[in-house]
Amino acid sequence: MPMKATDLRKDIYRILDQVLESGRAVEVERNGKLIRISPADGVAPVDRLRPIPGLIVGDPAALEHIDWTAEWKP
Repeated sequence: MPMKATDLRKDIYRILDQVLESGRAVEVERNGKLIRISPADGVAPVDRLRPIPGLIVGDPAALEHIDWTAEWKP
């Protein structure tokens, strides 16, 4: 959810530090338009993702052919 520019102005240094620490962008609304403040460290947000054990990696179309009846509980 974007913050208003006046809220950014009130606490700009804390917000900038938060962006640097978390790596997450902050959106600011100004005159009805959005401005995104994000770290420019060269690391894409997708590269910050952590592995998820048990995550299915592969062709999503193959999932529709799996028989899930043994897993289904009414």
